[in-house]
Amino acid sequence: MGDFNLTVILDAIRRTAGGLSRVELAQIVGLSPQTISNISRRLLDQNLIVEAGKEGSGPGKPRTILRLNPGGMFAVGVHLDPAVTTFVVLDLVGAVVQHSRIKTPGGNDPTAVIGTIAAEIAQLVADSGVDRDKIAGIGVAAPGPIDLDNGTVVDPPLLPGWDRVELRNALTEATGYSVLMDKDVTSAAVAETWAGGPSGAGSFIFMYMGTGIGCGIVLNDEVVRGTSGNAGEIGHIVVDPDGPPCDCGLRGCVKSSCIPQVLVAEAEAAGILDASRSGNSGAEIQQSFSALCDLADEGNEQALAIIDKSAVLVARAASVVTNTLDVERVVFGGPFWSRLAERYLEKIPALLEANSDTRLIHPIEVVGTGVGEDVGAIGAASLVLEHMLAPRAQRLLLES
Repeated sequence: MGDFNLTVILDAIRRTAGGLSRVELAQIVGLSPQTISNISRRLLDQNLIVEAGKEGSGPGKPRTILRLNPGGMFAVGVHLDPAVTTFVVLDLVGAVVQHSRIKTPGGNDPTAVIGTIAAEIAQLVADSGVDRDKIAGIGVAAPGPIDLDNGTVVDPPLLPGWDRVELRNALTEATGYSVLMDKDVTSAAVAETWAGGPSGAGSFIFMYMGTGIGCGIVLNDEVVRGTSGNAGEIGHIVVDPDGPPCDCGLRGCVKSSCIPQVLVAEAEAAGILDASRSGNSGAEIQQSFSALCDLADEGNEQALAIIDKSAVLVARAASVVTNTLDVERVVFGGPFWSRLAERYLEKIPALLEANSDTRLIHPIEVVGTGVGEDVGAIGAASLVLEHMLAPRAQRLLLES
């Protein structure tokens, strides 16, 4: 209970931009002034919070404001994407202290890629100037599906040779840090709760636009992971019953109808993109998809039609999830999002409203991520902060 109360107080301070006094904390979280005082002292001693001046007006003693100490704790985040691997060092308030990005090494040898990642982490920490002892750990955002309990990557699309790779243990051994791993879409949702501002509060889904399309879920400020850590796998929601066949045996699934690889293939078939690609690696798809978006930005009608149709299909998938979960917001982000943002934000809100079962009760807000394009890596680092500091119901369960 003591640890849970500590995380509740930390979370209340974190979510209030200007900080809170001890009196305000007692009113918000419902704990006694003495409990608030004791826990505040612990947090001050651990350098997780600081006293940031006094505020007050009128009679009475001015109140001392408590805020998070940005330098009290740090975390490293790694986003493993088939095209690009991104790295960040994050401070306690979710600000990026150091950032780097490398092209994900090709080939089918995960061991070599893990070695490259470990070397980049060492360089990143050195460049950041952060005391290694203040780094709470490494978070890794990996393409799904994953085995969350064992920290294993399980045969993700566009990463050949990565079947049953124990990434968490391998990185722990290679770096000496403790490592947490989660699915990239879930990590993005975590990033939004920690660093997204207003878009990361309450109940929302995070529509992750990457080499695949997935969905992170947050209900009442808690991230939902599911039984095995694979909640949000929406690739086999049918969005076009007359669409292309999917490898699951159905037609018109998200996976076979509106992921970037499919849009690129449609553009090549229409003759507006060169069809001489040598393969389907993440980097090649990213390059071709960017070229398709360039054509759309220039006003090419065929390119615009492909992007606009994908917006309709993605909206159908999002509607299935929003109606199922009754959320208040859809947040879009991920490595491919910036190229789609303008057209999607123009079209999708009205489509979601038209398909919403709760439109007469509450609206569904549609926004782009408040975190930015590095949401995967920031989310990975936020996994560490969430694990250390966020209040979770499991903390109240007594160990047998």
